[in-house]
Amino acid sequence: MAIGLVRSAWNYRGFIIGSVKREFQSRYRNSMLGAAWMIINPLAMIVVYTVIFSQMMRTRLPGVESHLAYSIYLCAGAFTWAFFAEIIGRSQNVFLDQANLIKKLNFPRICLPIIIVLNAGLNFVIVFSLFVAFLLVSGNFPGWAFGWLFPVLVIQIAFSIGLGMILGVLNVFFRDVGQLMGVVLQFWFWLTPIVYPLNALPDLARKAVELNPMTSIVSAYQDILVRGRAPDWMSLAPATALALVLCFAGMQLFRKRSGEMVDEL
Repeated sequence: MAIGLVRSAWNYRGFIIGSVKREFQSRYRNSMLGAAWMIINPLAMIVVYTVIFSQMMRTRLPGVESHLAYSIYLCAGAFTWAFFAEIIGRSQNVFLDQANLIKKLNFPRICLPIIIVLNAGLNFVIVFSLFVAFLLVSGNFPGWAFGWLFPVLVIQIAFSIGLGMILGVLNVFFRDVGQLMGVVLQFWFWLTPIVYPLNALPDLARKAVELNPMTSIVSAYQDILVRGRAPDWMSLAPATALALVLCFAGMQLFRKRSGEMVDEL
């Protein structure tokens, strides 16, 4: 089944690449600053959180003593979360937003989640590349440990697209899913150690936050980029297993309900 979906997507790779290109161009068309907004929005958030929380939180980060180090810690988590949230936010509405396209054209529906991941990935690569350039200029590049980012990124993408596919299918049949996830993502952000470190929480709250699969993923990025060390792979094992389960469940649900979705759109 998975091989068949991959083959179908590969056969329509021209359609996928063209859609990614058109969407990226249309997003900033007629905008004076264009793609600069991609940088301005997260940068504004980083500045606000750094000003508000740096003095309070940097004393709780082991080995972190400067405002700059806390900003790197914050960026590592915030950019990771933004990538995750964009995939989830767009995946849950992908079949509804593309209803006209689905009804008029005959193409593998699996192309739509792939387009979302590629668009979100393009945005992430642009923003994260500038962040890496800042690390190099400021002398805070983590060195060889940077290579550990790639397996962590694969785990994050698998988790995001697996959950996103399930939400996207469910939202076609139950429209409250999209509304509910908007609220869930707001709480989820604050239940992930992005602005604060885990050791700043009481024991009971820390144990609850550790159950969050995004905690281990975000912490892996922070370990690599802030502390220059490999992530704790044992802590990533549950998130990896959950990502695989969600991808499998998402593909099964998509395969079984893809025909019915057209009638519901």
